[in-house]
Amino acid sequence: MAIAPPSEKIWWKEPIERVELLWVAIALTWAIFMFLMMPYWHVYGKQNLSNEAYRTTPEAFGKKVEAMVAQHTVRKETAREYPVVAPPAGSDVYLLGRLWEWYPILELEKGKTYRLHVSSMDWQHGFSVQPENINFQVVPGYETVITVTPDKAGEFSIVCNEYCGIGHHNMVGKIYVK
Repeated sequence: MAIAPPSEKIWWKEPIERVELLWVAIALTWAIFMFLMMPYWHVYGKQNLSNEAYRTTPEAFGKKVEAMVAQHTVRKETAREYPVVAPPAGSDVYLLGRLWEWYPILELEKGKTYRLHVSSMDWQHGFSVQPENINFQVVPGYETVITVTPDKAGEFSIVCNEYCGIGHHNMVGKIYVK
């Protein structure tokens, strides 16, 4: 049993407490502020990479990767004999994600610009370069292209940050910058 039945009480005609109005005003102000921050950070915060995306097939993308590996391999590394590829500056560089690896290992030059093409052979993966702020989704059937110019020398890890199965925690790749 209600104190005032709905037929006798219209909710939008009830007076609003000052504290309620204050909290509504604070929430609305915060929502507008956060909404305006999205385009601001896109332009000035360097949070979102400008990229291109093209339709592809795993087979076609795999052929591009293997052609680059055959042409630019400088050495093999790790127990599984992963190729380390050093493509020339200004070239297209191909990297593929598949259960549970990033292939091949890249060796880039500091201060030189490359077009990095990334695609998945099987599932959706997350491409995150640590400790840098590069992060995007890698989806099968699409080739994502970003322009990168490494500004620091060192060894960088590529981490899959999108759960992709039982071996997800082992999906780590490398980029060397010399």
